[in-house]
Amino acid sequence: MAVQTRILLSSPPSEKTIKELISVLTDLYLQNRTKISRAVYLSLFVALIGRIYHAISEQKAASVQQAALHRQPGTTSAGGEAKTRERVEINREFFKNLLRLLKIVIPGWKSKELRLLISHTLFLVVRTLISLYVAELDGKLVSSLVRRKGKDFFKGIVWWMVVAVPATFTNAMLSYHQCKLALQYRSRLTSHLHTRYLHNMNFYSLLALDDRIKNADQLIAVDVSRFSNSLAELYSNLAKPILDMTIYNYSLSRSVGGEGLFIMSLLVQVSANVMRALTPPFGKYVAEEARLEGEFRFQHSRLIENSEEIALYHGHETEKDTLDKGYFTLIKHVNRILRRRLYHGVMEDFVIKYFWGALGLMLCSVPVFFQIPGQTLRGMGDRTESFVTNRRMLLSSSDAFGRVMFSYKEITELAGYTSRVSALISVMDSIQAGRFEKSLISPAPNTDADKETKASAVAAPTVLNGRGEIVESHEIEFIDVPIVSPNGDVLVEKLNFSVKPGKHLLIVGPNGCGKSSLFRILGGLWPVYGGTVRKPSYGDIFYIPQRPYLSRGTLRQQIIYPDGIREMRDKKVGDDDLLRILSTVDIEGVVDRPHGWDAEEEWRDVLSGGLQQRVAMARLFYHRPKYAILDECTSSVTLEIEKAMYEQAKELGITLMTVSHRRSLWRYHDDILQFDGQGNYIFTKLDAEKRLQLEDEKEELELQLRAVPELEGRLQELTT
Repeated sequence: MAVQTRILLSSPPSEKTIKELISVLTDLYLQNRTKISRAVYLSLFVALIGRIYHAISEQKAASVQQAALHRQPGTTSAGGEAKTRERVEINREFFKNLLRLLKIVIPGWKSKELRLLISHTLFLVVRTLISLYVAELDGKLVSSLVRRKGKDFFKGIVWWMVVAVPATFTNAMLSYHQCKLALQYRSRLTSHLHTRYLHNMNFYSLLALDDRIKNADQLIAVDVSRFSNSLAELYSNLAKPILDMTIYNYSLSRSVGGEGLFIMSLLVQVSANVMRALTPPFGKYVAEEARLEGEFRFQHSRLIENSEEIALYHGHETEKDTLDKGYFTLIKHVNRILRRRLYHGVMEDFVIKYFWGALGLMLCSVPVFFQIPGQTLRGMGDRTESFVTNRRMLLSSSDAFGRVMFSYKEITELAGYTSRVSALISVMDSIQAGRFEKSLISPAPNTDADKETKASAVAAPTVLNGRGEIVESHEIEFIDVPIVSPNGDVLVEKLNFSVKPGKHLLIVGPNGCGKSSLFRILGGLWPVYGGTVRKPSYGDIFYIPQRPYLSRGTLRQQIIYPDGIREMRDKKVGDDDLLRILSTVDIEGVVDRPHGWDAEEEWRDVLSGGLQQRVAMARLFYHRPKYAILDECTSSVTLEIEKAMYEQAKELGITLMTVSHRRSLWRYHDDILQFDGQGNYIFTKLDAEKRLQLEDEKEELELQLRAVPELEGRLQELTT
């Protein structure tokens, strides 16, 4: 019997004992609730700090690894250097680039953008406070219905309509501030980029001397706008939810207890981490889509620019294939993004709307089933009011958290736009500092000449890394200056010549021998890779190409370009003076059209090639520089007009440097610089009459030599 009693005593505790144990633990928890809550919050804060520290450490390690990869030599091929695409991520580099752009769009404490941002923030706070009051008012309305108090219910309806006035005004002001901020951001950034892009020939260097940026027009015209809109939207979509979460969670913790809110937050955080791990890299996709859009647009621009040549070659089918290939590549990528967004949207909606919604209902029911310290709910009306108010605040808080989660996609898209715009600014900084990156393309060495070209191309990187000296002088002189092609081939290892005022120079040579490179150095478009260049300032050298540039504007602006009306008046030049200049080149009749000097046309289409060249010479006579570079600029005019142009230029004291193979121009020059296309050149005095005699004798001998085979054949017939 005693043994049986011991067995019964050692049996598992009864249900009553478990309830008593839970009651004791509950009482103990309630007695030390404040200390436990503080310990939990402190632990969460320490965990947050640790997470931030580990994230920064990971980003530093990733940056070091990326820098190490960049230092490794890349592979090269006939197509140039192999380039690795940079992955767009939300990392330290993104925040660094974003901060750089923020300093541009918000330049100072007194800027209009900062005032708009502060005003926008104030309206965000007001909107959250109104939402909190509406949640409480909603609970009181439902409580009045449950208690059947009609007077309180209609009084609540009146207050509801009163609150609607500031609420609607606040919502409208939030939309206005967001659009206004996006417009201000774009204006600031576009102005900054235009200043940098058009400063010191950067727009030319970006196209001709560097190949890191393709389609700068796409970046400035499209990506800047998208970046501005994304940045303005992100502030609204991120600051408002964070503010809502802070205020609503504080109110909820007082209503349902911090314990339930903590457990729910823990579950939400776990599910959010799973969602983040499964989220595709939308930032990378957006950057790639923008790049493909730019390439597709560039293909159409290239088709328009070269339409005549393509039409003459009947290359429309080939160009159609190229355009279709570019478009289908873009569409394939867009469809890929849409599929990823579909899968991600299904997962996101399920977790945010339904899983988190179920957790919210459980949290709101806590005051109904459990006694919360500091709260006294009496009757069905109080419980209903508490449940409705808590549910309204929880829905607003969960909606805010959902918007924070959705904003991660917006941040990744912003990272893509930030990367592209920052890359443009960084490349312009590099170009401004004289650092260029361009793939060198050279043919395979098949012949001896090709081997020499290949050898010069191998030595090109050493030449491209060097820099020469530019000295301002009243004359032009090249001392041991290398002439380099756009591909990086050294065309002339060391060029030496000089042009003194009044001594006109004729430059001749085959295509690709370095004539254009020489002019680009004189115009300040290309850097000096070695030696010394003595030349006047840019304003004293004027360049006229074979196909002159005609700007958009009036007829008057075509003559005085790049001057404006103010600069023309400062020079004390009037329309009568311009008419005399036009009469010199025999095109004064071009003014006889509707609106005269103020006529605006697409002058490239209205004027023929010959008239365009005469307009360019009239532009030269208007500016009257010390030196003029004439690149086949009289190829479409008659010999009489050509003679008048050169004689007028000499009378104005303009020293001429002409590229032309027309014999009629030899008499107007004193020296000649002749390239042979093999890296050699001759700089000597030009005796026009003697050279003409020699050329005539040469042509006569060539004709005689071409007749030799026929004479030999006839002689053989006669002897047989």
